[in-house]
Amino acid sequence: MNKPKNNDLLIKDGVSLIIPFVMITSCFALWGFANDITAPMVKAFSKIFRMSVTEGALVQVAFYLGYFVMAFPAAMFIQRYSFKAGVLIGLSLYAAGALLFVPAQAIGVYFPFLLAYFIMTCGLSFLETSCNPYIYCMGSEETATQRLNLAQAFNPIGALAGMFVAMQYVQARMSPMDSTERHGLSETQFDIVKDHDLDILIQPYIYIGAIIIILLLLIRFTNMPKNGDERSNKSLKTALGELAKIKNYREGVIAQFFYVGAQVTCWTFIIQYGTRVFMAEGMSEHAAEILSQKYNIAAMVMFTLSRFICTWFLKYIQPGRLLSILAVLGAASVLGAILFTDRNGVYCLVGVSACMSLMFPTIYGIALRGLGDNVKFGGAGLIMSILGGSVFPPLQAVIIDSGISIAGLPATNLSFAVPLICFAVIAAYGHRAYVRHHITHDCNK
Repeated sequence: MNKPKNNDLLIKDGVSLIIPFVMITSCFALWGFANDITAPMVKAFSKIFRMSVTEGALVQVAFYLGYFVMAFPAAMFIQRYSFKAGVLIGLSLYAAGALLFVPAQAIGVYFPFLLAYFIMTCGLSFLETSCNPYIYCMGSEETATQRLNLAQAFNPIGALAGMFVAMQYVQARMSPMDSTERHGLSETQFDIVKDHDLDILIQPYIYIGAIIIILLLLIRFTNMPKNGDERSNKSLKTALGELAKIKNYREGVIAQFFYVGAQVTCWTFIIQYGTRVFMAEGMSEHAAEILSQKYNIAAMVMFTLSRFICTWFLKYIQPGRLLSILAVLGAASVLGAILFTDRNGVYCLVGVSACMSLMFPTIYGIALRGLGDNVKFGGAGLIMSILGGSVFPPLQAVIIDSGISIAGLPATNLSFAVPLICFAVIAAYGHRAYVRHHITHDCNK
């Protein structure tokens, strides 16, 4: 079979879609920023409000719950209107949620921040439900997985920016008091430190809210393609009934649920993992957190480079096969993080990111194959499965807070059994997708 040329990726019906592709791809970078400035905030909020790891992890619960709640409403909206309208609604909610950090800071309690995160990710759910299938439809189905991986390659660029901002403009500028010292403060002293830290924390969200409004206006006044915007009178119930009968799609939703769980847990709790390791070496808690975030940024660099490399590999390796190989390597890396109790474990967690780089868009592309006019609702189901990012972090946080130790391994290490299980599920899906591909290919000969 002849492989598609790269310059065919962004052409449909003889029309170049490069400019619309660039504008929609910028949204991928923006939600990458939101995702990865958020993970370090679990530790930051825990310190600011003197909470446990489990309570701090409610940031991730609120963040990813928005994806779950809004995915199908977003799909019904774009089914009735258009991908472009969905993108505009998504950007509006994203900006609103980011700017709500200002009144949340003025109120000075935890809950309004969770509400702001929830509204922001309702917008992200609209964006991902709209942008992923929009990119999917900007060309032939044969090149869709490559096109999705190319667009998703810009997601970690935004994520890197989010991590850098979290480290340089939030963590580094917060009060250096460690958790023990904060618990010893009087209420008046505590309020002064809390207000100082919250004032620092909200600033990136104000700036990103302004940037989003600018992009919203640019897209609003740009002519965008209508590929995939064909109206359908099919009801949600009918579409879901048809989707439920497709094994490849059902398993794809499950695999995506576990993948997002693995990604969020590895990127969130590398801070706790590294802090434990570096404090054992004699560092202060504040210095250990900063160094841990540097390793988290290194992990994202690996993720970014690996995304471009793996996109190239897709020219030669069937997506399901490559997905299963990377999942097995990811599981091996997480196992190393469990068994090592020194910096070698941190290095393993950095390496996990190289294995995860391909997974989200590849699972997405495989699961959408052959859905026809159900692609919008199918895409919504896959975005809804991002709920995994809300389910797995609290489970891992409970293990960390338990302080359990087995065979000399601390609770933080043992907690990474959670993403280990996730990678096993992904490996199984990749293998099954590879087998199904060959069965279909052989039947069509």
